[in-house]
Amino acid sequence: MLTPPPFPAARPRRLRRTPALRALVSENVLTPADFIWPVFLTEGEDLQTPVASMPGVSRLSVDRVAAAAQEAWSLGIPAICLFPYTSAEARTNDCAMAWDPENLTNRAIREIKDKVPDIAVMTDIALDPYNAEGHDGFVREGEIVNDETVEALVKMALAQAAAGADILGPSDMMDGRIGAMRAALESEGYQHVTILSYAAKYASAFYGPFRDAVGASAALKGDKKTYQMDPANADEALRLVARDLSEGADMVMVKPGMPYLDICRAVKTEFGVPTFAYQVSGEYAMLQAASQNGWLDGPRVMMESLMAFKRAGCDGILTYFAPAAARLLNG
Repeated sequence: MLTPPPFPAARPRRLRRTPALRALVSENVLTPADFIWPVFLTEGEDLQTPVASMPGVSRLSVDRVAAAAQEAWSLGIPAICLFPYTSAEARTNDCAMAWDPENLTNRAIREIKDKVPDIAVMTDIALDPYNAEGHDGFVREGEIVNDETVEALVKMALAQAAAGADILGPSDMMDGRIGAMRAALESEGYQHVTILSYAAKYASAFYGPFRDAVGASAALKGDKKTYQMDPANADEALRLVARDLSEGADMVMVKPGMPYLDICRAVKTEFGVPTFAYQVSGEYAMLQAASQNGWLDGPRVMMESLMAFKRAGCDGILTYFAPAAARLLNG
């Protein structure tokens, strides 16, 4: 790097003097095309049920989620990601609803693709929305078992692909699931379906409001530390990303987002592949709560937080702020 001339020849403030000059030298640009909007689903008709721990976020019935997808597409947001709410009574130990063609997610995929065919629909692949014990995999004698879970996740992936999903998001963190899903998709004629792997997903306390939103808070027994990553580890994240890419992932994700921007930068630098981050429910809830209390300027911290992902090397961001941010960016 060149050494700048001494003051006063070097006055970096010259390039900050006006909005036009700042725009000319801005190193990163944020647009609505950078966003994937996570949306929660609920059974029923014409329902919009607020999530108390996520101000401004609601669970939507299938008929309403198509309208949300249309809103997203009109704002320039290219993708929407679906997460189902499941009541405690509907959860089972065999998690069979996860691959039912008529489950909430698969019905919503078909509804969106019928009404807004051009938007990309992303799904979640993990057993926790359907599991009576709230875990991402089957629980056997207190252990979250890997290989049996992977077999179930493959069935879930095929059901979502058949419903018309464009992007599958395996968020379970079981070993070998990407390779198993890719092999099944290829053999069943779904070669075009994209996998965005939650390759570096940490066992984080920032997921609390999300678990409220999908009905998993009360169901979860124990924690997820035997399959999600230790927040102390960085090198392991790179090994996991390398593994998932070798097994057939098209894109990779780091989760959570802002507390792990160092991981985002390391992944992008090391692999140069499409790299995403999830600005998770706890991050969103903190900013919203502080904004509602008048402690922070809500729109400004929203946009600053999103730009931080781009600066860290992310190609895109899953964020509950997507519609609000897109409106600001669109002027």
